Amino acid sequence: MTITELHYEKPTHSIPPLKVREDPTDYNQQMRKEKLLKNQLQKNMDYDELRPVNSINILNFPVFTQTERFHTSYHLYEDEEQFRLSNIMEFHFVEMPKLIKDWQVDKLDPWNDVLARWLLMLGMVDGRKGKIYDDIFKELEEIAMKDPILRRAFEDWEESSMTEEEIYAYESRLKYILDKEEDERKKKLFVQQQKAFEQEKKEFEQRKRDLEQEQKGLEQKRKGLEQEKKGLELEKKIWEQEKKEIEQEKRRIKQLKDANHKANEAEQTAKRRIALHLLERGMPIKFVAESTDLDEDKVTEIQREMKE
Repeated sequence: MTITELHYEKPTHSIPPLKVREDPTDYNQQMRKEKLLKNQLQKNMDYDELRPVNSINILNFPVFTQTERFHTSYHLYEDEEQFRLSNIMEFHFVEMPKLIKDWQVDKLDPWNDVLARWLLMLGMVDGRKGKIYDDIFKELEEIAMKDPILRRAFEDWEESSMTEEEIYAYESRLKYILDKEEDERKKKLFVQQQKAFEQEKKEFEQRKRDLEQEQKGLEQKRKGLEQEKKGLELEKKIWEQEKKEIEQEKRRIKQLKDANHKANEAEQTAKRRIALHLLERGMPIKFVAESTDLDEDKVTEIQREMKE
């Protein structure tokens, strides 16, 4: 943690600028720094444990002619070899005239540099000359519309320095700016919402078309399945009809086989009777075989059965 000592004097004029003692080498000022360090010291405490003390001096007049930089920092160094004595004391000087000059030549960017905008706020009022830099005031006022902390500082500063008429004019102008920004914000929000609604509408219409297309596809599949079902049912009927016809044909063939078997048996019985009759009359076996279309062995067998 760093202890920072900021030096300023309370102004006597109506607009409160922040400034420091005009003598940066003031002995009392140095004594205060030493007191800040001394108050930290405790019994058996090492000097390395001391927290650094930073002295920040904001000046509304130029001091160092050796450099054009508005911010310079200093430490304690050995005279000849220039090594640092300690890190616990640090001195910063901000020369407001140089700061204003850098802003006038566009070397500062208060829009993106927070430190620059606050230093400009401190330097835009020159209490010694009784001068206010209106161009700085206007730019910081625009930045304050986007920086709530700076805006609050402006409000407090304005309230403490303006007349009632000026306060009313400022508040009216501020209200106009804020209302205008709010209207622009609402317009942009409305346009964004309208675009989002149109996009959602398009997406909904596309989803609707996709669902309708999917429904048509499902309907076609359903019709196809019904048609396929009808085809299968027709094939089943045809198969059942063919099965019946096959069964009928099987029964018919069986009947024919049975009829042929009976016919063969009747024919064989008739041939056997004829053969038996011829053999009883003494006809030779060969003649009987040729007459009945039986083989001779069969005729011989009949003859043997007859003798038995």
